[in-house]
Amino acid sequence: MLSRRDAIRGLTFTFGVAATGFAGRAMAAAPALGWTPTALTPDQARLVDVVAELIIPKTDTPGAREAGVPQFVDRALADYYNKAQADRLRAGLARMDADARAAHGDVFVALTPEQQIELLNGYDREAAAAQGHTAGEPHFFPLLEDLVTVGYFTSEPGATVALSYDPVPGAYHGCVPLAELGRGWATR
Repeated sequence: MLSRRDAIRGLTFTFGVAATGFAGRAMAAAPALGWTPTALTPDQARLVDVVAELIIPKTDTPGAREAGVPQFVDRALADYYNKAQADRLRAGLARMDADARAAHGDVFVALTPEQQIELLNGYDREAAAAQGHTAGEPHFFPLLEDLVTVGYFTSEPGATVALSYDPVPGAYHGCVPLAELGRGWATR
């Protein structure tokens, strides 16, 4: 639990960092990984961590980082995706760092959130423009967005805090004439 003394100390540090102009870079940097990736390199895992949190940030509900989305992406690459899909995503992550260096002189996770969002919006526009064209390999960004979205909404925080969750939908009426039910329920 955070004490008042710790909160004041933290605020003092924050204002001091902001006064030196370091705040933007400090806030953009990814936190240290608290887990060991198996399919991603540690640098790729930090990149996925930052991108996932930009796609689904923490608001009044948990963000992608808190929901364990980077770990989900790592597990999907290790256990579910075929080699071509995994290679496409890894190439996309490498491109993100290369584009960040070319545009701003540093890797993606070291950029300011505004610079990171600018690059992500560019990938989103590229993917939308390439949609429907069969020539060439599909763009990597929709694959990454899908992984982040599925990882988030199938996580416990995503499914129970961000979405409404009713473990037993509807009331239970154990003895109802079949004619009153009408059609049965189907799920996907």
